[in-house]
Amino acid sequence: MKIKGSKILITGGSLGIGKAAAKILVNDGADVIITGRDQGRLEIAAEETGAIPFMADVSQLDQVEDTYKFIKENWGKLDCLVNNAAIGSMSSHLTEVTEEDFLKVYRVNVIGAAMMARHAALIFKEQNYGNIINIASTAARKGYARGTVYASSKFALRGMSECWQAELRKHNVRVILINPSEVTTAFGNPERKERPERDNRLRSEEIAHSIKAALEMDDRGFIPELTIYATNPW
Repeated sequence: MKIKGSKILITGGSLGIGKAAAKILVNDGADVIITGRDQGRLEIAAEETGAIPFMADVSQLDQVEDTYKFIKENWGKLDCLVNNAAIGSMSSHLTEVTEEDFLKVYRVNVIGAAMMARHAALIFKEQNYGNIINIASTAARKGYARGTVYASSKFALRGMSECWQAELRKHNVRVILINPSEVTTAFGNPERKERPERDNRLRSEEIAHSIKAALEMDDRGFIPELTIYATNPW
């Protein structure tokens, strides 16, 4: 895919990986819309990245529809969806988890991602072309103690990615799953403040670079799944 001149939608674009991805893609000539739930943070991110802000919560289906209405009215096309919006959960033992824990996380990480992809797929099938990048986690590959809610949501995203690959390849749509290991972002921080960088841990920039690199492969091929670890986190 040629980045320059492409139209890209990034959910969860006001902080962390989404914001870093917007910056690197805009710098390479893409037109980028970023969504998020906090208008103030979204506008700051837009100023810093050059992206177009659109306030929307992926867990609210009417706001998902509003996002795509905005895209159709302003662009009339879409080249790539980056499904990045996600939330964490309290690390709870199995005996402590509640239904609400599941519903809160799944509304964003699973249902929200699926509904964003559904609308993108409608556009992509009509165009006979498109890209979906799902940002999962190494937690999508291996569960861990007290990770029942979050890890299972990322396992679900990984499974959905494989289903979408099977459905959409014949329409020239590439579905790419990216699994970051621990990244020093605001993710999981109740105050939604970016954590300080650590020399031996991944930054949002490494994941943004991976998104860009995966997209830049010629459209005749695609990377089904890419996992990024810090080289030496110990």
